[in-house]
This record gives sequence, structure tokens and C-alpha cells, in this order.
Amino acid sequence: MASSRGARNTRMNLPKPFVTANFALTWDGRISTRNGTPANFSSPRDKQRLLEIRSGADAVLVSAKTAAADRMTMGMPDAALREKRVKRKQAPYPLRVLLSNSGAIDPALPVFAKDFSPIVIFTTVRMPESQRGALAARADLWMHDGPSVNLPAMMATLRGEYGIKRLVCEGGGQIFRALLEAGLVDELHVTLCPRIFGGIQAPTLTGRAGDFLPKSAPLSLRKMDIVNGECFLQYRIKR
Repeated sequence: MASSRGARNTRMNLPKPFVTANFALTWDGRISTRNGTPANFSSPRDKQRLLEIRSGADAVLVSAKTAAADRMTMGMPDAALREKRVKRKQAPYPLRVLLSNSGAIDPALPVFAKDFSPIVIFTTVRMPESQRGALAARADLWMHDGPSVNLPAMMATLRGEYGIKRLVCEGGGQIFRALLEAGLVDELHVTLCPRIFGGIQAPTLTGRAGDFLPKSAPLSLRKMDIVNGECFLQYRIKR
């Protein structure tokens, strides 16, 4: 088990992977329902696209809340995509990374029931002792001092300790917002789905509706495809 009791350096020029974020959105910008039910409103083509994007990464990152809400295993069920990864000299399955500032992670989550790839957890010293013991046998634990994980240090750990060159973040909105504010996101994939949820409580791409970012994040469109009413968009984040 690897462990870190504090981030030694918070500089923004730490080494990091190339970070892609991937989300499905309703046309009113929601990533889930107000009850946080699984994000199951996109098409089978979008779900295949998620796997294709994931297959290009060395690691996949989600918040512990997203892993719980969507009952994720964070795997690679497409055998053809696994074969392509092996040909590129990648592991068949990407490293799985969970992030939780509170450390409130249920050891019975589906992600821990599958052992096809290692799991790394980034959390803080707020994680209860009982959960540390339960999770230590299932994952590498990296615990940071303070109320929240030092995100630049987390990225430097993934790059330096695990050799992660490309990482994809698949949610939720709060973790994407935090990464965006820290200047750590390089690329954004968005699927606009022909659904409208409405409601203030339904989370948006950056969390709750109406909660402004400290500054806007300009994007540069790289690619757009429309398939059966869904719009697939690929952007680069402008620095």
C-alpha cells in the first residue's frame, strides 16, 4: 500500500498526465437527475464512445460519489478495445482512481468486487480509521493533510508513481469543476443528448446550477459529430 500524509508541493508546474474529461449532458446542461440516479439517459452509441475514450487512457478517475451512484466497476468490457490497448503496450484495463475528500467510501461498492486492474484512492486524513483498514487491502491509499485533496500533487503522484501519461475523468460535476479551477483539464468530450430534465437541483457539468466559476474557461472546438439526434463534441481547453 502506498501512502502520503501530506502534499509536499502545491505548485501548478508539477508533472501531470494529459487530462481528458468526458460527460453526457441533457440539452439543458444536466449530467444527472436531481436524485443523483445513474447517468443512463444517453444512447448505446454514447456508451460505446465512453469506452473508446476510456480505452485511450492509462487511468480513469471518478469521485467516490459517482462510483457509488452509477454502480461503476470502471472496466473495459469491450474485448476488441482491450486488444488494441495491449498492442499499444498498455495494460488491458486502465488503472482505476477514486477521489473522496471525506474518505466516506463504502468497501462494498461494485468497483472493489472486480480485480482486473489496481485501484488507487486519493483522500484526506479525514477518512475514518475503520474505513482505512477496510480499504487498505483493496487499494493504494494516498491521504493528504487538510480538508481536501491537493489536486496538482495527486496528478504528480499519478504521473511519477504510476507512470500515468493520459487520464480520463468521468465525473462527477464537482470533481470536474475542481480540476478545471486548478488548471488541470486539457480536453473535454461532451455528448449532448435529446433530453431536458429541468430543475435547480439536477447537477450541471460544474455542480449545482447557479454556482459560478471564479473565471470562465474558454474552449476550442476540435470535432463535432451528430448521430441519431445526439451531438458528440470534442474541445481543447484554452490556456
